[in-house]
This record gives sequence, structure tokens and C-alpha cells, in this order.
Amino acid sequence: MNLTRRKMIFLVGGGAVVAAGGVFGYAATRRPQTAFLPWERAGGYDDPRMRALSWALLAPNPHNRQPWLADLSEEGVITLHADHDRMLPHTDPFSRQITIGLGCFLELLRMAAAEDGYRTSTALFPQGSSALGLDQRPVARIAFAADPAVERDPLFAHVPLRRSNKEPFDLNRPVVTALLPELGAVVRNGARFGGTVDATEVTDWRALTHEALRIEVETPRTYQESVDLFRIGHIEVDANPDGIDFTGPLFESLRLTGQFTREAASDTTNFAYKSGLDAIFANTDTAMGHVWLVTDDNSRETQIATGADWLRVNLAATAQGLGFQPLSQALQEFPEMAGIYAQVHDRLAPSGGTVQMLSRIGYGPTVGKSPRWPLESRIMNV
Repeated sequence: MNLTRRKMIFLVGGGAVVAAGGVFGYAATRRPQTAFLPWERAGGYDDPRMRALSWALLAPNPHNRQPWLADLSEEGVITLHADHDRMLPHTDPFSRQITIGLGCFLELLRMAAAEDGYRTSTALFPQGSSALGLDQRPVARIAFAADPAVERDPLFAHVPLRRSNKEPFDLNRPVVTALLPELGAVVRNGARFGGTVDATEVTDWRALTHEALRIEVETPRTYQESVDLFRIGHIEVDANPDGIDFTGPLFESLRLTGQFTREAASDTTNFAYKSGLDAIFANTDTAMGHVWLVTDDNSRETQIATGADWLRVNLAATAQGLGFQPLSQALQEFPEMAGIYAQVHDRLAPSGGTVQMLSRIGYGPTVGKSPRWPLESRIMNV
């Protein structure tokens, strides 16, 4: 049975209250018990490599896939691999976005090591790489050396508060132009930063990113890739603390009443599907500015460097109290997105190059942490 919007609001606003004290009311308010523990445990390890890794795993990454595996078999060294069970073959067919996520990871690893008094030396793709995708060869070899004089990065202070804000932004609170140079100033790995808060340009970008999102959702295989990663309710999130999490009284109530399941979300005639579209379009349609990174080439090394710069821009936005959410759909490289992809590149890279990242910015509500797998599950030889 489908819920009308009015009934859903009644369920969320009143149903759990009516059932308060009962099993339903208790279950509807449950929160994940273990999925957020890695945020609390960051830095709490004896081995300096583990301390740095415990921070690095908090880095942003596509669909929260957490595609990193660390080999610690060599003393004083981390060898980073990509977890091939965590790729996104339909929306990210060449693993470009996954590689950028690994670049975010490596930059946060470097920051955390420096904060701890260790200098890192990183060799990217020491056995080579493929433009077609990530393979079994290592992504990076990172050597640690104690150095009390290593420079600390002031952006590291904002790591515990960094979020990808997937809520609508405040349409009555503009972002001032003067903030854009402050975000761009932290880029240092070769990407070209750009951004706009001009009302006319933002309106155009809202429409373009809305259309890109529509295409991803209305292309069955790319939409199903996301649905397969839905984690609905606290039990699923604790069991698989990755993917796209849906927790809190609303989603617990819909789960308990059978109104929100992966099967229902896959049914394009279902209320869960239609109301979900309203929610995600509310994000693109309330952007109060947009920022992006463009690179001259699209090598694996450049993608890693882009991830480092993207993390830095995200942390700089956090420092300014800005909401920040990547809108990656327009940059995806599956055939149905080709028209939008070309439009973005015509606008932002008319002389050539690759638009690597695009995000909306604005002021939104405070949002919670993203679930994370325990560090120990990301170590290859434990």
C-alpha cells in the first residue's frame, strides 16, 4: 500500500508519538550503534601508520564506498590498494571518481601523519596504472619518517566537522562572493579552482545539475547501482556502514511499516520513489553557489592530485560554515550523460581539460556523520 504525502507526514509527526513507550516507538527512534565509532576512535592507535589511517578513512568518497585497502606488511610503510568489490561500474565506468576519492584519502593521511610528527613520502602507482580502470596493482606506497619539524596543516582541525550536506540549503541566506577566493586559496596540487555565486549563473547550474540527476535516476542501471547501496534503518547501517544511509525516525518508521524497501525504491510507480525524487531535487534546486576543479589532463596521478585539492576545498568550506555537496552526476561518463557532460566542459573547460569535480555550496542544517567501516576491516594483513 502506498502512502500519500499527508499520511507520511502524519506517520512521522504523530505516529511514533502515539506509539511512544511501545515497541514501535522505541524501534523508530533507534540509532546505529557501531557505524559512527570510527569517528570517535580516530587517532587512538599505537602504530603511527594506524593513527594516520584512522583519520584518512574519514575522507569523502563516491557513494561512501570507502574503496581503500591498506597493506602494512612492510615496516614503516603503507601500501594502498583499491578494493575492487567497491567500484561503481555503471556511474563511474573508468573509476575516475573512485580514484579522486583515493586522492582525498591520501591527502587526509598526509595531514594526519604530519599532525602526529611524521613526514610521508608517496610514490603513486609504483607498478603503473590503466586509463580504463583500477586494477590489482597498488595505488600508492607511502613511507613514514619521524620529523618533529614537519609542517602541520591548519585545515586538519576541521576534519571532525567535515560533512557532505545532503539537505536543502537556505534560499534566504546568500553566499558572499568574497568566500570564493578563500576556498580557492587552499588548492595546491595543480587543479584550477572556479566558482560562482552569481544568481543568474546559479540558476543555470541548478537546472543543469537537476537534469543530470534526472538522467542518472531515470537510467535503470545507474539508478539501480544506487538503490543496491541503500542502507535502510539502523540495523542495516550497522551491518554495512557504507553506501547511502537512511536512518532516523522517518526512515525507521517507513522501514517498520514496509513502506521503504529497496524493492519499493526500485519501483518507479511507488511513493517511495516519487518522494525520493522530490528530496534529491530539492538539493540541486537550492544550491546557493557552485564550485569546481578543472585539470589540464586526466591521468591517474592527476585524479589523485584532484582528490587532494578537493578535500582541501571541502575543509576550507567547513571552516567557513558552508554546506558542501558534490554533484557528480553531470561529470559521469556513461553514454546517457554525454550531452550534459559536454555542456559542462563547454562552459568550464572550453580550451580543453577535464572538469573533475563540481559541488553546490550554501548554508544548510547541521547534519550527522557518515557511517564508516572499522579501520581493522580495511587492513589487508590483519
